[in-house]
Amino acid sequence: MSCVRSVLALLLLGLLAGCAVNPATGKTDFVMMSERDEVSLGQRYHQEVLKQYSLVEDQALRAYVERIGQRMARASHRSNLNYQFTVVDSPDVNAFALPGGYIYIHRGLLSYLNTEAELAAVLGHEIGHVTARHSVRQHGQSTALSVLANVVAIGTGVGAAGDLTNVLGTAVVRGYGRDMELEADGFGAQYLARAGYDPQAMIQVVRVLKAQEDYAKARAAAQGKPVQTGYHGLFDTHPDNDRRLQEVIAKVPGGGAGEVNREAFLQALNGMAFGDSAASGVRRGQRFYHADLNFTLEYPAGWGIVNQPDKLIGHTSDEQAFIIMGMEDKDARLTPEEFLRKKLGRERLVDEFQLNQSGVTGYAAMIPGDKARRLAVLYHDKYAYLFVAAVKGRAPIETQDDQFLRVIRSFRPLTSKEKALAQPLRIRLHTVKAGETIRSLAAKSKFNDDGENQLRLLNGLYPQGEVRAGQVIKVVK
Repeated sequence: MSCVRSVLALLLLGLLAGCAVNPATGKTDFVMMSERDEVSLGQRYHQEVLKQYSLVEDQALRAYVERIGQRMARASHRSNLNYQFTVVDSPDVNAFALPGGYIYIHRGLLSYLNTEAELAAVLGHEIGHVTARHSVRQHGQSTALSVLANVVAIGTGVGAAGDLTNVLGTAVVRGYGRDMELEADGFGAQYLARAGYDPQAMIQVVRVLKAQEDYAKARAAAQGKPVQTGYHGLFDTHPDNDRRLQEVIAKVPGGGAGEVNREAFLQALNGMAFGDSAASGVRRGQRFYHADLNFTLEYPAGWGIVNQPDKLIGHTSDEQAFIIMGMEDKDARLTPEEFLRKKLGRERLVDEFQLNQSGVTGYAAMIPGDKARRLAVLYHDKYAYLFVAAVKGRAPIETQDDQFLRVIRSFRPLTSKEKALAQPLRIRLHTVKAGETIRSLAAKSKFNDDGENQLRLLNGLYPQGEVRAGQVIKVVK
């Protein structure tokens, strides 16, 4: 017992040593790393992000975002950091920051912004997370909880105590929480004013995100699905009625009119891919097309298609059956059958057969049992495309196997006519003419579905806003 007390005393001394003055708030925070270590951690994570995500190819757009980001960074509490601003080639409405000044904004979020000031607000919010050292503070709390758990486990001999505390530590790391998000809003608004932008742009960004959340809720309710928490967390009220948010923005010193720069921002977005990009492959209805890899495949009617950087996932509407496709370099020394057997090791296989479709060769098999899986590999050009399919719960795989095989057998090279379908939709600018409405413009745009709501979201008009003659808006073509 005395040994445990000694270790706890040393731990408390370590915790006190981890206290530091927050450069943005001026308050004493608990952290367990120096600024040098923080930057080093960010550099390592940044390399991992670059492995997971592609960057937008438009150099002019990347340079534009970098220029606005650096302008905001110079106005921050930690302008000494070497900030980097990265535009991620993803349709997700998201942005995030790593320790040390690595800021990321997804192309999908850019699509729904409408002014340079709004872009600056998003970047300022993420810079606020960095200057307030939010990730470092959570890392410190998580580390302390982990260390404390180990001490308790050593002293009591009960490993469960450590497991329980580690779960708590994981929960702390999982999100910033509304308090930290509001703090980042406040710092972001300060940096907007210092950089010469209108700090009210922070409120407008929250309106954009609230509209996305409301739309997601309406879609999920119509489909009987749960709502996924989006970027910035869930909002209990509309931002115009959010007292805490309004108070945070109202406290900004010198907060008055500033730059908005709508025209410059819209010109920067003109021609940007909307939704899927050519580099990631394009979903059109139930088909998926990839120009660079020269293939297409089709999913059954009613199935969802999830396009991730490293995999393609098809699933039934109730999400009880799914098929995942990944890829890796082909080993030309092995036949498809040998390739699959090498991947599976000693797994017992049944229902095996060769595949040959439009010049694409492959091999399919099934792993039997309570958790049966349909497997296949297809050789196409330089790559081996691997399929794994399964059914959740107790339903036998045979209930969906015909559908799984239909997806696998639909894989083939693109025809010459299909290569145009593998090109992404793009944002284009349009000056509204007299008599044009959201409905008429949505009918001419090429949204995959729900065009009127999508057009409103794209232009800050959700849920019932209307365009006016002479207004420059974003459409999709």
